[in-house]
Amino acid sequence: MKKQRRDFIKTAGLAGFGLAGGVISPQTFASSSAINDFAMTKSDLSIVGPYGPWANGLISKELPSLSFRNERFKALDSWKKEAMEVAKERLGIPDIGPLPEVTIHDTYVNDGLHFEEISWQLPYGNPTKALVIKPAGVKGKLPAILAFHDHGGNKYFGVRKITRTGKEQHPLMVEHQDHYYEGKAWANEMAKRGYVVIVPDSFTFASRRVLLEEVPENRRGGLTDENPEKEENIAAYNKWASDHEHIMAKSLFCGGTSWPAVFFAEDQIALEILLARKDVDPDRVGCGGLSGGGLRTVMMGGLDHRIKCAVCVGFMSTWTDFLLNRAYTHTWMAYVPRLPNELDFPEILGLRVPLPTLVLNDSEDQLYTLPEMQKADKILEAVFDKAGAKENYKASYYPGPHKFDQAMQKEAFEWWDQWLKI
Repeated sequence: MKKQRRDFIKTAGLAGFGLAGGVISPQTFASSSAINDFAMTKSDLSIVGPYGPWANGLISKELPSLSFRNERFKALDSWKKEAMEVAKERLGIPDIGPLPEVTIHDTYVNDGLHFEEISWQLPYGNPTKALVIKPAGVKGKLPAILAFHDHGGNKYFGVRKITRTGKEQHPLMVEHQDHYYEGKAWANEMAKRGYVVIVPDSFTFASRRVLLEEVPENRRGGLTDENPEKEENIAAYNKWASDHEHIMAKSLFCGGTSWPAVFFAEDQIALEILLARKDVDPDRVGCGGLSGGGLRTVMMGGLDHRIKCAVCVGFMSTWTDFLLNRAYTHTWMAYVPRLPNELDFPEILGLRVPLPTLVLNDSEDQLYTLPEMQKADKILEAVFDKAGAKENYKASYYPGPHKFDQAMQKEAFEWWDQWLKI
């Protein structure tokens, strides 16, 4: 499992191959001069070969049509209204019904924290399990965090990736937290700072995962749901779930929606459950997470402005980076048809301007190229600057690969404190 999580494919370079026009005869093409004219060098390569520059040209010749950076947009509010409407339409956000009833399964105190194990039933799928953590014995309304777990190539786990309850921890989760979080359960650490923290399992993870018994037998690969906590069975399930992602994504497209849209709709339910709590101050709520949690932060932070402070960790680049360089390092969960024509990827998060926004990057992150991470940073900086809210945006870079280590956690926690603690 450790090798599987760390074995990332090395990067390919930027693309640059094209034909100026005209007809090339076989004889001309066979000549050494013609071969030299059209040979692709290492720096020209893209992950989709010679189709890369053409596809990228569809979105890179001018600013996206709804970018706030366009000169035609003068008023912040009217731009946000127009861009938000289009972004939500492109996502295809499904109506998943009213706020469900919450069931409390267990409550207990450990390490100075009060835990509630809860669940709710959506109109589809298995019940969503979540964990609520807050300081034990503290009264009154507290600031709150909607905490998103990562993807990590591990769909068997969800909430357990970023929490620790005092109950026996699965060895794979000890390893997971050591690898990505420098040994910390960061949701617990936020609760210790005086927050109510809710951590829900996301769509297709943990309690929301697709069980093998729920798909046709010919799609199970000979696997079953028996003894699910065994490490070898978890590894087999995660491999199956990875191979199943394209099926889920294509099926969602056929249903008129998209994976980010389902994330958003389900995360909105979790947010509404959090806001309905008597111990939460609804005007002081933030969200954040690493990797897949960073993707969910982009969507929630950008499209639901009840999130007053957002921290996106390890999921910020441009559509160009995905297209030319890094789509193979990502799942099917990030993509929204047609939206790149109207907003670059960082501009989805930029829809929250002027609300406080922090982006944390790893400079050697295997999932992105540094130049495109820096380009995304400049895009967000320009959006906030034009809105007169430059001080409300910050991006930081940390050495090392994909992670949310203690130094990054410190900056994230202090950013939330700065804007959510009064």
